[in-house]
Amino acid sequence: MSLIDQITQDIKTAMKAKDRVALEALRGIKKELIEANTAKGASEELAEDAGLKILQKMVKQRKDAAAIFVEQGREDLAEKENAEAEVIAKYMPEQVTGAELEKMVAAIVEKSGAQSMKEMGKAMGMASKELGGKADGKEIADLVKKILSA
Repeated sequence: MSLIDQITQDIKTAMKAKDRVALEALRGIKKELIEANTAKGASEELAEDAGLKILQKMVKQRKDAAAIFVEQGREDLAEKENAEAEVIAKYMPEQVTGAELEKMVAAIVEKSGAQSMKEMGKAMGMASKELGGKADGKEIADLVKKILSA
């Protein structure tokens, strides 16, 4: 079952359960996926990695918005954004963090042959390709910098 089909099924379930937060988040996901699918130059079926990047972007947007709302003292809006981020995150693969991510990034940097910060782009390209959707891009970049500057 494709991601859009799964989202459509879950929209129906959320409607029946009258779960407004999930319904809004799922409709947002479906809108983004359909837009990406019908964009100029898009292939017939949206690739899985492209779908994961969209989901990752949506989670990041929700978390950033929640942080801004907390700064402004709007806890009610921050809760809504965090709840939507949780719903969206259910469709992403398990996130890799901590020591496991550090080991994976170190192996990728070694495999890329990058020796200095000048070659960070080469290492980041490989790391982004292998860890796409499984880890936060900023976290990957920070680890690559740490490894290459050591």
